[in-house]
Amino acid sequence: MSASAAARHNLSNVIDSMTENELDQLPHGAIQLGTDGTVLKFNAYESKLANLEKKRVIGKNFFKEVAPCTDVQEFYGRFRTGVAEKNLHVNFRYHFAFRQNPREVTVTLFYSGITDTVWVFVKPLDSV
Repeated sequence: MSASAAARHNLSNVIDSMTENELDQLPHGAIQLGTDGTVLKFNAYESKLANLEKKRVIGKNFFKEVAPCTDVQEFYGRFRTGVAEKNLHVNFRYHFAFRQNPREVTVTLFYSGITDTVWVFVKPLDSV
């Protein structure tokens, strides 16, 4: 196993095993998506950033129902390619056009082979 593959596997072990409370303590947004884009986990930081209640987001399609502004090649396209290849670890800047709180952010998309899910980490640029 290469060093980068080992690091990805280690990150998967850590993030996939975090409890809801531990995820809520993270200093950035964390969203776990099924390979179809369904929101499985949505931490407190992201809930506050997006002004969306967890209970209204869990089980919905992130790209179609939660954040339709992400249904573009730059975001959803990367997600689809990573899921198809079962290999994704990319960082990029993105503009979330939330009505109440538009934000420039850095996004990390990370595929976990352990759970066959994708983690979306969101950090506002003003807190980088």
